[in-house]
Amino acid sequence: MTSSKPSPHSLSGASSDRIELLHTFVRIVEAGSLSAAAEQLAATQPTISRRLQALERQLGVRLLQRTTHSMRLTLDGERCYERARELLSNWASFESDMRGVSDEPEGVLRVIVPHAFGQARLIAPLAQYLLRYPRMQVEWLLHDDRAIQDYIAAGIDCAIQVGEVTDPGLVAIRLSQVPRIVAAAPALLGGAPLPQDPGELAELPWLALRTYYRNEVTLSHADSGKRRRFAIAPRFSTDSLFALRSAMQHGLGVGIASAWVLADDLASGTLVRLAPQWRAAPLPVSLVYPYARFYPARLRRFAELIREGAPAIFGDVAGG
Repeated sequence: MTSSKPSPHSLSGASSDRIELLHTFVRIVEAGSLSAAAEQLAATQPTISRRLQALERQLGVRLLQRTTHSMRLTLDGERCYERARELLSNWASFESDMRGVSDEPEGVLRVIVPHAFGQARLIAPLAQYLLRYPRMQVEWLLHDDRAIQDYIAAGIDCAIQVGEVTDPGLVAIRLSQVPRIVAAAPALLGGAPLPQDPGELAELPWLALRTYYRNEVTLSHADSGKRRRFAIAPRFSTDSLFALRSAMQHGLGVGIASAWVLADDLASGTLVRLAPQWRAAPLPVSLVYPYARFYPARLRRFAELIREGAPAIFGDVAGG
C-alpha cells in the first residue's frame, strides 16, 4: 500500500519560506532591481538572487527577464506579482487578526520627514515610539522634496509632508498648519524704518525657499484678507529651511519662513519681522502614506502616536 505521508520537500514548500520568497519577489519588482531590494531587506544581492531562483523553481516559470542594464516582468511574472501582493496583504491581515491586541510592531519603519521638523519637532515622538516598541527600528530620512514619485518603490512606509498633498494615491491625515512670515536681519535695512507694506518689500534683496516660492511672492493682510503679489529676483535660493534662515541671519536678503523656526531669532533681535500685518499663506502639515488594503502594525502604531500627539507636537508651531 502506498503511503500518503507528504515528503519533507512538500512540507517545506508549505512552510513560511514561501511567504518570504513571495515577499522578496514583490520587493524586487517594487524596488526596481535586486540590489535595491537587497538594501531594503537588509540582505545581500546574492541572497536576493537565490530567493528569486528558488521561487521560480517552485513555480516552474520564469518571473523576470534580466539583462546587464534592465529588468522586466515576464507575463507569468506579472500574474505572480499581482497575486503575490494580494496574498501577502491577506496573510498580514490574517496574522493581525489572530494576534489581536497583542499585535506588537517589529521590523523597520521607513519615514521621510522635512529637515526642520525632522530634527527639531519630531524626535521626541520618535523616541516615544522606539521606547514603547523595543522590537522596532526606524530609518529617519530627512528630505525636503515633496515630490517623492513612488513611496512603494522607495520602500517608504510614510512621510510627514509640509504643503498641500496632491497625489491621489496617498492617504493624507492633516496634523496642523504652519504660519509663515517675512523677516530679515536689521543690517539689511541700513537704519531705514521697518517696511510696513508689500510695495516696500519688493524693493529689497530677496532670498527664495524653492520648495514654496521662487520668483514671485504672494502675501495676505491679516485683518482685511487683501492679497498682494509681486515678483522677486532672488540673490540666493535653496530647498533647505535651515539654510534660508542662516542666509537671513547673515543679512543676505529678505526671506519667508515658518514662524516657529524664526521665533528665537526674532526674540533676540537677530532678525526682525517686516510688514507684520502681512503674511504668506500657512502651510498644512500632514502624515501621508500609500493607500493599501492592509497596513502593518509598525505603520498603524506610528500613525496613532503622531495623530494623538499632534496638539503637543505642533501646538505652538500652529500658533506662530
